[in-house]
Amino acid sequence: MKRNATSSPKFTRPQHIVLRLCQFLLSLFVAAGMAHTQAPAAAASQYVRASLEAETRSPAPGDIVTVAIVMDPKPGWHDYWVNPGDAGTPLELQWQLPAGASAGPVRAPVPETLIVSGFMNHIYKAKHAFLVDLKIPQSAIVGQKLDIKVNARWSACSDLVCVPESATLSVPMTIGSGTIAKPDRARFDVWRSALPVPLDRKALYAIDGNRIDIAIPYPRSADASRVWFFAQSENLFRYAAPQTARQSGDWLIVSGEVKEPFAAEIAGLLRFNDAQGLEVRATPGTIPTGGAAISVLGKGAATEGSEPPLGFGWILSFSVLGGLLLNLMPCVFPILGLKALSLAKMGGDEREARRDAIAYTVGIILSCLVLGGIMLALRAAGEEVGWAFQLQDPVIVLLLLLLMVAVTANLAGLFDVGGIGAGEKLTRKGGISGSFWTGVLAAVVATPCTGPFMAAAMGAALLLPASLALLIFAGLGFGLALPFLAIAFVPPLRKRMPRPGPWMVRFRQWMAVPMALTSLALLWLLYQLAGFSGVLIGGTAALIILSRLFELGRKQKSGSPRKIVVAAILGITVAALLIMDKAAIVAPAPQPMKEGSVAFDEERLASLRAEGKPVFLYFTADWCVTCKVNEKAAIDRTETSAAFAKAGIQTMVGDYTRRDPDITRFLAKHGRSGVPLYLYYPPNADARVLPQILTVTDLTALSE
Repeated sequence: MKRNATSSPKFTRPQHIVLRLCQFLLSLFVAAGMAHTQAPAAAASQYVRASLEAETRSPAPGDIVTVAIVMDPKPGWHDYWVNPGDAGTPLELQWQLPAGASAGPVRAPVPETLIVSGFMNHIYKAKHAFLVDLKIPQSAIVGQKLDIKVNARWSACSDLVCVPESATLSVPMTIGSGTIAKPDRARFDVWRSALPVPLDRKALYAIDGNRIDIAIPYPRSADASRVWFFAQSENLFRYAAPQTARQSGDWLIVSGEVKEPFAAEIAGLLRFNDAQGLEVRATPGTIPTGGAAISVLGKGAATEGSEPPLGFGWILSFSVLGGLLLNLMPCVFPILGLKALSLAKMGGDEREARRDAIAYTVGIILSCLVLGGIMLALRAAGEEVGWAFQLQDPVIVLLLLLLMVAVTANLAGLFDVGGIGAGEKLTRKGGISGSFWTGVLAAVVATPCTGPFMAAAMGAALLLPASLALLIFAGLGFGLALPFLAIAFVPPLRKRMPRPGPWMVRFRQWMAVPMALTSLALLWLLYQLAGFSGVLIGGTAALIILSRLFELGRKQKSGSPRKIVVAAILGITVAALLIMDKAAIVAPAPQPMKEGSVAFDEERLASLRAEGKPVFLYFTADWCVTCKVNEKAAIDRTETSAAFAKAGIQTMVGDYTRRDPDITRFLAKHGRSGVPLYLYYPPNADARVLPQILTVTDLTALSE
C-alpha cells in the first residue's frame, strides 16, 4: 500500500543518530542538579592605579581647593594626555559633588611621545597627577562634612594592547580653616611644576598645502632643545609625521603636517628641554624666515619608547593569516562541511561558484565587523571583554543553541528551507542568501577559537584606532573565507571538487551529526553559565522548536499551509530569550581543580615564581573547542602529568568560561583578547608562550 504523505516517515541512519542525540539532550537537562551560587570575583588590580588626593581636607567656606587625580602606571604601561594622539582614550571624569560645589577644567602635565606600529601616542609612563580646582560653596558651615567623589575612566596600555579601566575615587572633606600643611603644599607644588605654563602672547601659524609652521614667542637668550608640538585640537594634525624646529630671533618655529588646511585658532602644548611645557594658542599670521635649527624629540616621527618591529601592514597580514588558519581549528569543522556541500552542488558552474563564494565572504566579514565593533564599544565603555565575549552571555548562547537545533533538523531532512535543501537546484537568489548566512554562521562558530598569528593581530586591534581595528577584524573574516574564494576563482582547484550526485543527500544527513553535537555542547555551556534554570529553558525551547520543525516538514510534504507553524517557532524563540533574560540566573559552582592544579591567581603566580618554582599556566573555556581538544590530546595525559611531577612543574588553570576581568587583563598584558593561551615560566626566567595547538611532546619537553 502506498504510504500516505502525512504518515510517519522512514528515518535513515543519520536521522536516527540525530534523534537519539535529541533524546539525550532531553535526559541531560532533566537529570541536571541544582547548583550553588558562584562567589563574586575579587576586584581586579589595575595596570594604571588611580587615587584622589586633596591639598587640604579642611577647606574654608568659599575656598578653591586643588585636588589631584594621581595616576601610577605599572612598568611597561601608560595612560594618555588630553589628546591621546592616533590611539587610546584620555582620562574622563564625572564628578559627584555636594550642592553648590563645582569642578574646574582638568590641568594635565606635559606628556611624552610613543610610536606604536607607526601610530603616535601622547602618553605618561611615570607616576603623574591631573589637577582640578574645586570651588567650595560659600554657604558651607564650619564642621560640615563634604563627600567629594568622581567616577574616572581611562585607558591603560602597553606597547601591544589597551585595557579600559575605571574607578570611583573619593576624598572626605570637613569645612574648617582652609589651612594647608607644608608637606601637602610641597607635594602639590611638585605636581604643579609638571604642568605647562600658559604663554602670555599669541602664537602664529601658516599652512602651505599639508605643511604647517607654528611660530611661538620664545626669547633668543633662552635655551631650547628636544622640541615637540602637541596639538590639543584633535583630528587636525598628522601626529606621527616628522617635526622640525628652528629659532629665528625671539621666535621658535615648529613645522609639521596637517591632515587638510584649516583657518581656525589652534590650541597646543610646546614641550622643550627636560619635560618643560608652554600652553600655546595660535592664530593665522606671517611666519619669520631663517634661523638656526633646533633638535626635536627623536628622529623623524618622535619616540621615547622602542618601536615594535611590526607595522600595521604586518598586523593586517597576521589577521588574514590567522583567519585562514582558523579553518584548521576544530570549532570550524561543522561549517566547513556545509560549505563543501554547497560548492559540490555547483559542480563546474564558474559564475555561480564565484557568486556563492563572494556572498559567503561578505557574510563572514560583516559578522566579524559587527562582533569586533561591539567588543570595541564595550571595552570603550569600561567593560572587561575579549574575543568570543558573546559566548559568556547566556541569552546569546541560548539563541545560538536554537539556531544550531534548527540547522541540525534541516540537515537531517526533517524540513526544507528554500536554497538549503540538498536535493534541489539552488536558485540564484536562494544560493546567494544561503551562502551569506552560512558565512554569518561560520564567523559566529569560529569566534571561540584563536589560532596562530590571530592572537597578535587581535591584541593589536585593541590598541589601534577604531577604524583600523575594524580593518583587522575584516582581515580575519577575509582569511577565514579565503579557501573558498580560492576554489571559486582558481579553476584548477574548482575542478578537483567532486561532481554533484546522490552521495550529497547522504553526506548532508551525516553533517547533521556534528551540528547536533554542537547543539549539545551549547546546552552544556548554557548549564555552565546559567545552571539548571538555563538548561531547563534552553532544553525545553529546543525540544518544542524541534517538534514544530518536524511538523513543518510534514506540512511541506503534504502541501498544507505552514505560516502558523513558522510563526509559532518565532514566538517560542522570542519567549525563550525573554524568559532567559529575566530569569534569576544561578550559575553552578566552579568545577574543582584537577589533581595537582591550582586556580589562576596573579598573586599566587608571583609567589610561585618568587620561590623559583616552574609553572605551566593555561587559560581555557568551556566554549573553546580548541582548548578542550588540547586538554584531551596533550594536557590531561598520563605522560604529561608524570613529566610535570618529575620536574616539579606546577599547573595553574584560568577558566574564562564566564567573564572574568582578572583574566581579561592578564590576557591583554600578553597581547591576547581570547583563549587559548599557554605559558610556561621556567625557574627564575620570563614566560615562554607555547603553541596554540599542543602535543604531548611539547609539554613533556618542558621538564627537560
